[in-house]
Amino acid sequence: MINISLLSKKYGDQTVLNIDELHIPSGQTFGLVGNNGAGKTTLFSLILDLISPSTGHVKNNGVVVADSEAWKPNTAAFIDEQFLIGYLTPEEYFYFIGGLREIKKDVVTAALTTYEDFFHGEVLGQKKYIRDLSKGNQKKVGIVAALLSNTPVVILDEPFANLDPTTQIRLKNLLKEEASTTGKTFLISSHDLQHVTEVCDRIVVLNKGKIVRDEQTSPTTLQELELFFREQL
Repeated sequence: MINISLLSKKYGDQTVLNIDELHIPSGQTFGLVGNNGAGKTTLFSLILDLISPSTGHVKNNGVVVADSEAWKPNTAAFIDEQFLIGYLTPEEYFYFIGGLREIKKDVVTAALTTYEDFFHGEVLGQKKYIRDLSKGNQKKVGIVAALLSNTPVVILDEPFANLDPTTQIRLKNLLKEEASTTGKTFLISSHDLQHVTEVCDRIVVLNKGKIVRDEQTSPTTLQELELFFREQL
């Protein structure tokens, strides 16, 4: 589904990302972890053509993302609050996203009912603009907008951040259910090692822009990752 070849990003003399090769197959839930500055958001930004690579390319479903927009209908993402439209209510935003994806309003309305537990009565029907919601509730809006887009690929950067512990658990269960029932390809970055290992089939560790670990998730993955990051102290 997503293929990366000789991909790098430099700012001046500093190389912030350098990946020779990375393949993410269709239907995989892919987890990306690393310390601050490891290159996680840079990688996702390159996959989404938000920034230009210094070398190499990203292919999404066979399309070089920097050369064509043909990949966009099959990919949804939430990176940060800049993806939102602050002067809309959550309902208006969901219908706007649905319109972009050619999803009828009644279908969006029906889909939103499946996320009521995740919203926990704090997002819909509040008569608030997105800009007036808490950071956590803004994140809920962005995540659900990406999910209801009904695309084969969903990219989420730090989805567990700014969420309270109960909502993190709800999100973990939601992502696991979405992955198992829809066959979507998920790319998820996170600082929460426990949640990402519980949700993802595969974990890639970035360190200073390079892949230093790439393995299928197993019962020992969390312990191994914790040991790896302790050694970075």
